[in-house]
Amino acid sequence: MNSTLTTQFPALWRHRQLIARMAWRDILGRYRGSAGGLAWSLFTPILMLAVYTIVFSGIFKARWSADSTSPLDYALQLFVGLIIHGLAAECFNRAPVLVVSNVSYVKRVLFPLDTLPVVNLISALFHAAISVIVLLVFFATLEHHLYWTALWLPVVLLPYLVMLAGISWLLAALGVYLRDIAQLMGLVSMVLMFLSPVFYPISNLPARFHIFFQLNPLTVIIEQARAVILHGQAPNFTALGLYLLVACGVAWAGLAAFHKLKKGFADVL
Repeated sequence: MNSTLTTQFPALWRHRQLIARMAWRDILGRYRGSAGGLAWSLFTPILMLAVYTIVFSGIFKARWSADSTSPLDYALQLFVGLIIHGLAAECFNRAPVLVVSNVSYVKRVLFPLDTLPVVNLISALFHAAISVIVLLVFFATLEHHLYWTALWLPVVLLPYLVMLAGISWLLAALGVYLRDIAQLMGLVSMVLMFLSPVFYPISNLPARFHIFFQLNPLTVIIEQARAVILHGQAPNFTALGLYLLVACGVAWAGLAAFHKLKKGFADVL
């Protein structure tokens, strides 16, 4: 199994052109037939940010922390958390049906099925990137500057993407045998959102609960993304390094499970 896996990761790189084409087709396919087309990928996060700003900062007068000086700070903090969570939610919710909804690919012996979760991840990353651009423009408009530390965001997201890839491989394989996983992941995504610092800073929680929230794979990435984008701080490389080690283990295990379970896809489908 190990020797097989050592050939699978390089194989994904060899299929990069196929992955890129399929990802772009998936992105365009979501807006096929709509009048706005791809423009919806830009309009949607703009509308979301406007709603969050009006509702939380305008109507509820919510403040992220006691020392928050800007009434719009809560909307910015919330939007960063929702971008990170949305990336995971899109992967988790779609991964269990990736193989099931592409039965024709299963019957093609030479088609690399393990590229499907990667395609889905890139598609989700595209929409997250659009939201980040909207966030940066909004932040620059409010503060009249951008922190150069925002350039660290790809470094912050790298271990997160590796983690999401591993989980997506596992869910895609299990989704063939256990169809209920597709419904379950919607609930799991919601639970992850409320058990991570999306709507509130982790500092607001009692210290005894911090360890449980740090085990949530979203927590570290959300906090580090806020640090580099909103606070002008360098990322915590120690935390990200440890996260990356765990993420590589998850990716390795996820891909191993996918290739082990793949042998029975044709029989089940």
